[in-house]
Amino acid sequence: MKKVLLFTALAAALTAGLAQANEKLVVAATPIPHAEILELIKPTLAKEGVDLDIKVFTDYVQPNVQVAEKRLDANYFQTLPYLESFNKGKGTNLVTVVGVHVEPFGGYSKKVKNLSELKDGATIAIPNEGSNSGRALILLQKAGLIELKDPTNAVATPKDIAKNPHNFKFKELESALLPRVLDQVDLDMINTNYALEAGLNPAKDALIIEGSDSPYVNFLVARPDNKDSDAIQKLSKALTSPEVKAFIEKKYQGAVVPAF
Repeated sequence: MKKVLLFTALAAALTAGLAQANEKLVVAATPIPHAEILELIKPTLAKEGVDLDIKVFTDYVQPNVQVAEKRLDANYFQTLPYLESFNKGKGTNLVTVVGVHVEPFGGYSKKVKNLSELKDGATIAIPNEGSNSGRALILLQKAGLIELKDPTNAVATPKDIAKNPHNFKFKELESALLPRVLDQVDLDMINTNYALEAGLNPAKDALIIEGSDSPYVNFLVARPDNKDSDAIQKLSKALTSPEVKAFIEKKYQGAVVPAF
C-alpha cells in the first residue's frame, strides 16, 4: 500500500512539474477567424509543453506595437503587405513566421445587387490603412470601376487613382469600422475577418471578391529574436497542421482558404 501511495505521489509530483515547465506563449489575434483557429490548437500545444494565451484585439495596430515592445510574443492577423507597410511607417522590424490562410477581400452593399447598378457619384467605403486601402482599390480596378496610376501598388490610396469615370466618392475609414457604415454607403470594401464578425458571408454576400489566387496570405508574425524559438516553431507547425486545414475548410466554407 505504501509503495502504491509513493508511486501515486511521485506521479503527481512529476505531472505538476511538467505543467509548471510549460512555456507560456502570448499571441495577439483578431476574433474571427484568427482567435478561433488558435483556440482549436491550444490543447495540442499544451501537450507539447506550450501554454497558449490568446489576446483578442479588434484593431490592426496594437497587436504589432505590443509584439515589437515585447509585451506579446507574436500575433496572427495580418498580410505581408500590411506588415511591410507597418514596419516602414513605425520603424519596427517584425517578421513573418508562416503563412496560414487567405481571406478573400470583398465588397458589399445593401443598396445595389450588382456593381453595374452603382450610379455616378456613388460612395465607396475603403480601409484607410495603406496596404488594405491598396488591396481594395486594386480589386475595384480589376472590376473595371477605376484605373490606378500603378495597378500593382499595394499601398495605393485614392490619390493614386488615374481614372474615375463615374466620379465615385471614397470614404476612408479604419478597417474595423467599415461594417458599421454598410447601410450608409453604396459599396463597402470590408476585410473578411470583419465581414464575418458582422454576420456577412463573403462567399454569398460579396458583390466583388478576390479569387483563390489572392496573394494576401495571413501570417503568424514574431520578432527576429524569438521567431526561431521552440515555442514559436511549435505554434507554427500546429497552425499548418491537417487539423487546422480541415477546420478552416469545414467552418468557413470558402470565406477563409488554407494557404498551405
